[in-house]
Amino acid sequence: MRILLTGVNGQVGSALREPLQAFGTVLAADRGVLDLGRPEGIAATLDALAPDLIVNPAAYTAVDQAEDDAALAFTVNGEAPRALGRWAAPRGVPVIHFSTDYVFDGSGERAWREDDATAPLSVYGASKLAGETALREEGAPHLIMRTSWVFAARGRNFLTTMARLARERTELRVVGDQIGAPTSAHALASAVVAILTSAGGSDPAAVRSAFARADGLVHATCRGETSWHGFATEIVAGLRLRGRDLAVREIVAIGTGEFPAKAPRPRNSRLDRTRLETVFGVALPDWHAALSREIDAFRDEPASG
Repeated sequence: MRILLTGVNGQVGSALREPLQAFGTVLAADRGVLDLGRPEGIAATLDALAPDLIVNPAAYTAVDQAEDDAALAFTVNGEAPRALGRWAAPRGVPVIHFSTDYVFDGSGERAWREDDATAPLSVYGASKLAGETALREEGAPHLIMRTSWVFAARGRNFLTTMARLARERTELRVVGDQIGAPTSAHALASAVVAILTSAGGSDPAAVRSAFARADGLVHATCRGETSWHGFATEIVAGLRLRGRDLAVREIVAIGTGEFPAKAPRPRNSRLDRTRLETVFGVALPDWHAALSREIDAFRDEPASG
């Protein structure tokens, strides 16, 4: 099986690159190979690469910047998935596409189910929802994986940012009234491998059938929940446990209104994982365990965020 993997230099894409090799040849497509900012060129590229499976973690993820750059956000997050689906549909090529908790408005306290009404608060959330809708409309066999609060030992994310700030500042002020499940890129990659294994591995027909049983949509996050403040506190504790030299002495919980951000964030980012566990028998690890693994993966100096 030939597997097209987008976003290979991003957190999830880089985590997927090696494990996907168990199912076939991985066609690693960075922006130079497949530019999602130019959807009109996607079909020709796919004709040349001829994949049997498309895995698309690539996205425009600059949440605040998207408020001023909506056109590009909707192009990459909305129109590019449509182009992928339009090419894949007549060929029966399955597509795994990643989405986000930001498609919900963050109200209430219960975990969001796949069939709950969406109501994004931000341009980023709306653009990701547009991509979900476009992929469904094109009719390609697909599995949309919504996730939340993705982090890794490398790259620009909350973990690496907190690690840097904890070395530089004596006090950290972190939002304490938004709740979600921190989810590592490695845990997501492992979940994709487990889903494909459960779905029939390198047999595209079996994969198509399994995706249909899940109605093309699952929520995939690590188990457990916390606030951004709780996440930051655990990061600092994990770094100290491993002998890191940190300047931080206090981590203060603040309200959402005290943290200036151009794009509104959902306060409730809990996602219900029942469908993933029921259809595919896949459960991601607890977020504490996933975080511990990533902290262990730091080099002498954590990557800046």
